[in-house]
Amino acid sequence: HGCTPAYPSLEELQFFLARGVTTPALRKDADLEQIHWSTNRRKQWSEVRAFAYDHRSQLEEIPGANPENIGRFKELCLEATVEVARGREGYGLLCDNRLGKSALHKASGQGLWIGRPVEWPGSRPLTLEPEIGPDFGGLSEWALENVVKVLCFCHPDDQPDMQAEQEAVITRLFHACRRNRLEMLLEIIPSKVGPVDDFTNAKLISRFYDIGIYPDWWKLEPMQTRAAWAATCDAITSRDAHTQGIGILGLGQSEAELASSFKLAAEFPLVKGFAVGRTIHADVGRQWIAGKIDDATAVATMAENFRRLCGIWDAARAGAKA
Repeated sequence: HGCTPAYPSLEELQFFLARGVTTPALRKDADLEQIHWSTNRRKQWSEVRAFAYDHRSQLEEIPGANPENIGRFKELCLEATVEVARGREGYGLLCDNRLGKSALHKASGQGLWIGRPVEWPGSRPLTLEPEIGPDFGGLSEWALENVVKVLCFCHPDDQPDMQAEQEAVITRLFHACRRNRLEMLLEIIPSKVGPVDDFTNAKLISRFYDIGIYPDWWKLEPMQTRAAWAATCDAITSRDAHTQGIGILGLGQSEAELASSFKLAAEFPLVKGFAVGRTIHADVGRQWIAGKIDDATAVATMAENFRRLCGIWDAARAGAKA
């Protein structure tokens, strides 16, 4: 069975027969390898509603926070996630290993989509968590169901030195993910770097494809115009027809702000859902760490917040299909 993983998908075979041989050593054919990877994934997700609690620096800044109570709080976040998901498809989480190790590993095997961050919080130029290792060998210990999530603060107008340094890290990470059979999520937030317009995300996405980066997932900030979403989705599908899709990040926005963003984004099938955190857990975390609420109240409140946000997304998607 040693050759079984190399067996081609129908899409891969059709691509090969239509295009023909360009590289005699097929394993070195980058286009063919990308189609092989993306059409033979372990699982395809039609939607993902993710509760994000991979926050590290934001939680560490809360008065009274320490690694122990942050870790316990993330376990409560997982309890809220599981309560809302109730074993159904299409739910998930983002959680780190440094402060949320217990919650992260308890999440395994429950059918949840699991994103696990590697970036050092707030870093620009991009640097990674120490656990990844200088040769990125730390990824060899990851469970295959963990999606490698990396956040990069980048902008099309970045200085060449900054662009080159950040792209070098992401390129190495991308190839390390493939070596270890791990999916990769690339999160970009250009608005934290400079002014944005309807084409900012599309330009960044095209640049990553140009240098050979094909993320399985994209995580993008809410965009406020159809033109921006259309340009962004076209930048992805024109280069990678088999991507898993896009998740919307929250940026700490209110439910009302997210509802407006969801309504627009849901019109585009490539957007599979959201990965939102502070809107759900920020107030609860501060109160719980201060000892003002107990575990049960924290879990119940976050579950209700998450459930309500899922309802907002589901309504937006249903409205877009109507």
